[in-house]
Amino acid sequence: MSDHSQTTTPQTAPEEVEAAMAAHASDELARLQGELAELKAKSADLADQFLRAKAEAENARRRAEDEVSKARKFGIESFAESLLPVVDSLNAALAIKEATPQQLREGVDATLRQLVSALERNKVLAINPAAGDKFDPHQHQAISVVPAEQEANTVVAVLQKGYAIAERVLRPALVTVAAPK
Repeated sequence: MSDHSQTTTPQTAPEEVEAAMAAHASDELARLQGELAELKAKSADLADQFLRAKAEAENARRRAEDEVSKARKFGIESFAESLLPVVDSLNAALAIKEATPQQLREGVDATLRQLVSALERNKVLAINPAAGDKFDPHQHQAISVVPAEQEANTVVAVLQKGYAIAERVLRPALVTVAAPK
């Protein structure tokens, strides 16, 4: 009997090892399938997040483009509104059939004050250097150089005011400049 037991024992051990290996492989397969399912879920979640972020970025870009378009289209609206009283004053002046020179002068003065006020409210400021101010090529355009008693390269006279908007020169002031002595 002991021979029979010895012969059976070596046959069962490989079956048990094989069964243990199969159980281990089955556990490993189940674990890997679980990991795969988890990674697929994460991948799908990340893909969804990416698509949402991409759509949100596209919407933000579109909104920004719309805002820029509206700003370009209506940015001058405030400026135009501030000029309407000037137009009204000019129309009122033209409606007077028998205006005296004094009335015309007073109307023009009032209208000019309205216009200057409208420009200033919209950050359009005059460049009007005083005689003796140093010549600034960024704000002034020298029309001529004239002999003068003042220091060289200074403004002698302003022939035409210049204008700037928010530190940017729209038109330089036309000036005469003192020549070197």
